[in-house]
Amino acid sequence: MRDPFTRLGSTLVTPTVRQAGFGVWLSGRTLALLPHLWRRRRSLLDQMYLAGVKSVHVVAFVAFFIGMIVALQIGLKLAEYGQQDSIGMLVAISMAREMAPFVTAVVLAASVASAMAAELGTMKVQDELTALEVMSIDAVSYLVLPRVLAMTLMAPILTAVADVVGIVGGGVIAVTQLQLDFPAYLLSVDEALRDPGLLGLPQDLYAGLIKSVVFGFMIAVVGCGSGMMAEKGAAGVARTTREAVRTSIILIIIFNYFLSWLLVA
Repeated sequence: MRDPFTRLGSTLVTPTVRQAGFGVWLSGRTLALLPHLWRRRRSLLDQMYLAGVKSVHVVAFVAFFIGMIVALQIGLKLAEYGQQDSIGMLVAISMAREMAPFVTAVVLAASVASAMAAELGTMKVQDELTALEVMSIDAVSYLVLPRVLAMTLMAPILTAVADVVGIVGGGVIAVTQLQLDFPAYLLSVDEALRDPGLLGLPQDLYAGLIKSVVFGFMIAVVGCGSGMMAEKGAAGVARTTREAVRTSIILIIIFNYFLSWLLVA
């Protein structure tokens, strides 16, 4: 009979290590299959629509209120010192560097990653993945590659949308609560995003887009990997979906720290 610590380790540590190893393998396998992407172009377009177009309204809605919250919290404090003219600069930097990529990633984790995990998990428990293997069809190439690439491509586009909408939301607060003219607010935003980086993009915007690319790839790998490791039964699919969202959000926070550190350094 195993002692309680051994049982606890086998329950918590072993599945985590197994999932991490499978995620690393799946990431490498997906990257290795990129030269074969042309064969999956139709599926790629479908997944881009599902991951991007069907998520844009949610991302925009959340980003608008995030921009308003940032402007309200910072603006009221700046107004105490007569510095409310700088609110546009702070909102733009906050959205471009941190809030837009983070909020976009969380929305995608909650909606798209969970859908990927549920869909592939259902296919796993119904032996559809085994059927693909019997027909000599690579499940990673057929199912995972278009989903991962679609998320990787659409995440920065959605982040750019979140940047714009969040800045507009901050402008609403600046005009209605801080009595700041909208042209003056936009001038402050322009001053914040004037420093050009690679490809002529503002440095802060460039940093946020890099984060979103990493987040998109990671979220899709977690969602697909969790689905492909689903256990039998409806309870297994439900548990897989829950773990995909939880793992994605945890990794978003961890990767956000390290990416922020690298980009600032």
